[in-house]
Amino acid sequence: MGEVGRIVVFVMTFISCNALLDLSSVHQVTGTWMGATTVPCTYVPSEDFTQQTLSWSVEGDSSTSTIFQRDDSGDHILLSKFRGRVSVPKHNPGDASLLIQNLEMPDSGHYTCQIIWRSRDNSLITREVTTTVKVVKVAATKPIIRAAEPGLTLPAGASTSLSCEAGGSPPISYRWFRSGPAGTAELLSSGAELAWPSLRPSDSGTYFCEAQNRAGAGAVQRSDAVHLTVTALPTTTAAVRRSVGTTGGHHSTTSQAGSSDMEHRVTDPVPTTRVSRMDTAPVGPFTGTEPLYEVAFRRTADVALLHPEVEAPVKCLQEETCSGTEKTTMKDRKSPEYENLVTAMESQYESEGIL
Repeated sequence: MGEVGRIVVFVMTFISCNALLDLSSVHQVTGTWMGATTVPCTYVPSEDFTQQTLSWSVEGDSSTSTIFQRDDSGDHILLSKFRGRVSVPKHNPGDASLLIQNLEMPDSGHYTCQIIWRSRDNSLITREVTTTVKVVKVAATKPIIRAAEPGLTLPAGASTSLSCEAGGSPPISYRWFRSGPAGTAELLSSGAELAWPSLRPSDSGTYFCEAQNRAGAGAVQRSDAVHLTVTALPTTTAAVRRSVGTTGGHHSTTSQAGSSDMEHRVTDPVPTTRVSRMDTAPVGPFTGTEPLYEVAFRRTADVALLHPEVEAPVKCLQEETCSGTEKTTMKDRKSPEYENLVTAMESQYESEGIL
């Protein structure tokens, strides 16, 4: 190959290498205040060239400052106001783009990406590209209401929440309203979420939210309204009473609508050792009168030995209808009321496995 041929090969190789190492970017990038943006800087890597240094600098009003530098000793953020907010990919050859987070208005400026390579013959090649970054404030967008699962129709007592979401530059403030008659609205709370730990039927209604930030002249954006429906639970009031008859005790239950609470009035608690037992003991049909007798057993063995010869303490709770006897045996049953009481107690203990 002649001298001219060698020169042509060298020139073609130089042009080819230069083309590989050209940096690619864009003319301008627009970022949202308090948001994040990426300033691109890419190239086609080559085995013939080794990256020596990579740096990013920014030109502000009248000065240029280095933000970021990468060399053999690692990555360095040289401008304090960018610390914790900028980064460059480490393990993506050919990508030297700058990521800026939590954009501030003074971040606007001209950003220059500069890379220096070393060739196999130890020569250095430098390339750089500049991109303009413009930081803007974006007004709040129309908010959207999102309902927590399982939706907008729930039973009383359930918990739920509504969230208000809007785009735009933070910080965004939110307010919640409930629609009233004739186009009126009641302010409920401030914040992105409206929550109910325990829904009531009175919470049913139409709700909407508003979003606002400091951009866009403080314009307020209102969401579409949503309707929350709270369904009432079936209501029952139960009174549990014991009626004593000649065939043993039984429970009678009455129900009454109009309350969501369950009320239990038990006049006959389950006895254990050394406890008192009370039963209502009317002669005829149950009338809801006060207990007539209280019979106390000192130990469970006494209950297990109920027979005509066992003496048990008896206290009459209605003196006008009872004699003054404080103790009696089963043999000395004084009235049908007492007989009914003992019969019911024996039946109850048998059913509870005590006897």
